[in-house]
Amino acid sequence: MQREEKQLESALDAIIMRVNDLKNSIGSMLMKLEHEYETLHWPTFLDNFALMSGHLTTLSKMLSHEKCPPLRNLTVLPLLLSPDRDEELMRLTEHRVHTFSHDLVPDYLRTKPEPEVEAKMNQMEHKAASLSYEAAQKQITAYVKVVTNVWEIVSKAREEWETEAGARSGAVQTSSINDTHTLVAAVGMGKGLKAVIQPPVQPGPQGMMVAPVGRPGTGGPQQPGTMNPNQPGQMGAMGKAPSAIKTNIKAATQIHPYNR
Repeated sequence: MQREEKQLESALDAIIMRVNDLKNSIGSMLMKLEHEYETLHWPTFLDNFALMSGHLTTLSKMLSHEKCPPLRNLTVLPLLLSPDRDEELMRLTEHRVHTFSHDLVPDYLRTKPEPEVEAKMNQMEHKAASLSYEAAQKQITAYVKVVTNVWEIVSKAREEWETEAGARSGAVQTSSINDTHTLVAAVGMGKGLKAVIQPPVQPGPQGMMVAPVGRPGTGGPQQPGTMNPNQPGQMGAMGKAPSAIKTNIKAATQIHPYNR
């Protein structure tokens, strides 16, 4: 007898622990639904629901285990009924039950559904038992058809969503961050640009320095015999201006008289 009592006590302690875990998960889920409904995401809700389902599965396995005593054969009877406020009862029930009176015992210790609910359940069971086999098969076929249609719609939506997600993740990249930074540095600070090398001055005859030839009007060296309208004294007739070509030829003949 003592062995059975110890086994029952240990089983009840384990069951109470699992029930408390289930109660905490349900309370956490209700708190999120009441206070975090604006920011609550569907994956978080599914995680909480999966946690509740895991606690229920563990509790069911524990109750159906061979070492668990048959709790259906046990009867719970109240030892004391009083309309007064019971502090110990409030502590055990987390302030949910204040008194354990004659009016509350039938509701708290009920092992069967309420009479109205039990009558409706009996009515539904009688209706299901009186249904013919052919009618039941027709209803099952219609139900399977509806479920299959809904399943196809959900599967198609899921495939489209996965295709769109894959297309977004596999899109070809048309820009490069490194190239963008290099271009901005080159335009803004001239980084990486090569400096322009000026052409060297070519020496003339007998050490004379001849400036490189450039286009007129560009601010660079001008060709011999051209006129720059921006310089004063050159707006007259071109015949009055000395020719650089003739002067160079005359100077060369004076320096080398043997070329005559």
